[in-house]
Amino acid sequence: MRLRVAIDGPAGAGKSTVSSRVAAALGLPKLDTGAIYRTLALAASRAGVSWDDAAALAELARTLPLRFAGNVGGSPLQVFLGDEEVTAAIRTPEMSQGSSLVSRHAPVRAALLPVQRRLAADGVVAEGRDIGSVVLPDAEVKIFLTATAQERARRRFLELEARGERVTLEQVERDQAERDRADSEREVSPLARAADAFEIVCDGMSVDEVVSAIAARVATVFL
Repeated sequence: MRLRVAIDGPAGAGKSTVSSRVAAALGLPKLDTGAIYRTLALAASRAGVSWDDAAALAELARTLPLRFAGNVGGSPLQVFLGDEEVTAAIRTPEMSQGSSLVSRHAPVRAALLPVQRRLAADGVVAEGRDIGSVVLPDAEVKIFLTATAQERARRRFLELEARGERVTLEQVERDQAERDRADSEREVSPLARAADAFEIVCDGMSVDEVVSAIAARVATVFL
């Protein structure tokens, strides 16, 4: 049976790590919609296209030479813009903010929606902000993964620090608050828990515990 697992939630909740682990456990590809918007933000920045220019961004989105590699059964996701691997380049704080800004535009989301649905058609673990509410409203399993703002900022700070980024926890908290505001208040597809999503508040939980909770939810749905 086709299985589509939609994992939504705010920045820093651990969606990327958890969805990779769930994909590995279920033997499914992972669809990182955030990577799509981050790559568009990067391409726009390089092309001199403003993140506020909805029409130009949508045109860029329709011709974006984006492809994923690896990414089946938990293998590492590699993101390519044309022939260039941009997996690390799209994970900077600047591209995090850029992804929120480009994703707020209705023409951009409309241009990318068919791509996301096509990639998810045969079964997927998909993570983002509006997977269960907009992209895959008929997904077989919907999860809303969240944590307190303090915990999410702490995790993001440690992630950036491990990558050699020179940031402070206070800066990360400010950036996260701004991103939360942008994601929740945008007019098109704002961050929201789908009515039928199973919420997991993961403060104090290990990745293994979160993955086990999602696996149990999948088992319950398919009993």
